[in-house]
Amino acid sequence: MRTAFLAASLIVTGLLVQGPHDDPPLPARLADTGGGSQLITAVAPAPGSTTGRLTWWDRRAGRWYAAGSAPARFGANGLTEGMTRTQGTNTTPAGLYGLPYAFGIAHAPAGTAYPYRRVTPDSWWCQDNASASYNRWVEPLPADCAPGEAEHLTTYAQQYAHALVIAFNYEQPVRNRGAGIFLHVNGKGATAGCVSVPADAMRAVLRWANPRRHPHIAIGTESGDLAVTRF
Repeated sequence: MRTAFLAASLIVTGLLVQGPHDDPPLPARLADTGGGSQLITAVAPAPGSTTGRLTWWDRRAGRWYAAGSAPARFGANGLTEGMTRTQGTNTTPAGLYGLPYAFGIAHAPAGTAYPYRRVTPDSWWCQDNASASYNRWVEPLPADCAPGEAEHLTTYAQQYAHALVIAFNYEQPVRNRGAGIFLHVNGKGATAGCVSVPADAMRAVLRWANPRRHPHIAIGTESGDLAVTRF
């Protein structure tokens, strides 16, 4: 696992620090935006917050511009450090993460360029720490992944109508840190650790995201109480 702490004069220990209204756009105040020309920021007011704001940004001619924004929901127990998160805590991991691919029970929105995988009745996300498929999409469910330790994706018809995989604990998974963290459509309330937005916003994000521009998502707090790490 690669970890690089973000450090800059405008970043103390969090995703952002509040400043005057003439401050540069949020991405311009981050030490690391993933190296691409698209970025999603998911910002909560404080670590314990279950709601906040999602904004998607484009970098053009050396400057960042907001392409859209929507209210966001976080884990039922707020946000926590990605590097020290524990599975099953209903917390959203703060950090900077890649977005490997999109998926959904519904067809991809018209204009979607991102790799998009359709959910089938055999689609599961394994969260079993004892499985070789930990934190991976599987079809069908393998024998070493207990059904009670996996998400049957079709069960979440509303939330997983459209989603983006957030690459938290994904490249080299650490057991018991967490699995199945997505950006998806809102359910009834706070999430189990994902980030969620209204359905129209999720569709807009999928139409906007361009894999050739290497978008990432940065999750953190306005209060600066969480160190942002990159995995």
